[in-house]
Amino acid sequence: MDSPLWKYLLLGYPLTVLIEAPILFFALSSRHSWQRKLGAGLWLTACTYPIVILVLPACFTNRITYLAVAETFAPGAECLLFWLAFGRHMHGMRWQHVRDYSAIIIANLASFAVGEVIGRMGWW
Repeated sequence: MDSPLWKYLLLGYPLTVLIEAPILFFALSSRHSWQRKLGAGLWLTACTYPIVILVLPACFTNRITYLAVAETFAPGAECLLFWLAFGRHMHGMRWQHVRDYSAIIIANLASFAVGEVIGRMGWW
């Protein structure tokens, strides 16, 4: 566990959840309980964050390419996971699906933006 990526994972996961979970709590459609909304904030990030932090950096040496892949993978995978868990049996509520997936994308963009600010400020 000497790799700085592991430290980044252990510190970055809670920070990412602190940013994304409130967005999901308020932005996911009302068909979801508050427990599901909070659970999604923990679960979705837990599924994608290790891949974004530990796996993808080893695949790309160019930062721009890494960011493009990582920031496309994370919300895409999270939307798919959310649909598999909660959306595929819901029919006739298309606008709620759009709202849910938009919330996931916005939450990911917010955590990315905060991460970029923290990185540029030299706080990380």
